[in-house]
Amino acid sequence: MVSFADVPVTDPTAHRMLAAYFAERAAGFPPQLGAYRTTFPDPEQFIPPAGVFLIAHDEDDNPAGCGGVRSLYPERQADAVGAPAGTHPVVRYEIKHLWVEPAHRGLGLGRAILDELEDRARGFGATEVVLDTNSSLEAAGGLYRSSGYERIEPYNDNPNATDWFRKVL
Repeated sequence: MVSFADVPVTDPTAHRMLAAYFAERAAGFPPQLGAYRTTFPDPEQFIPPAGVFLIAHDEDDNPAGCGGVRSLYPERQADAVGAPAGTHPVVRYEIKHLWVEPAHRGLGLGRAILDELEDRARGFGATEVVLDTNSSLEAAGGLYRSSGYERIEPYNDNPNATDWFRKVL
């Protein structure tokens, strides 16, 4: 059974996992794309209702993975709430830094984290979630496609990304 803890991105376990995630990405980044650019997340973007950062724990309560979801347009969330009757404004949240410890891979933890992040986004009022990834992360791309994500045009200028996805909630 997987459990989740909401933590600040500055939490020591979150920081350790993010550092491991960035190191792994840098080591496996396709050389033709240049150097991997590490950017630790802004803590303010992962405070409810703007977002949340989660640590996933395995059945023995060991930290096993992480991920976050954040609003892409926090200043527009109030506008979405006050939208005219009969309209359905898009409230877009972004999945970030979904990562599973190597020892816990292949057990469905990535899907569990993704599902939980989608549920959290729904709870914040999201009507869709988006994410970016790199085509070299084949398992991640497979997870997103099998979870109902569809390819979209780039919505950001992330220099590490080659693929962008969206899922309507």
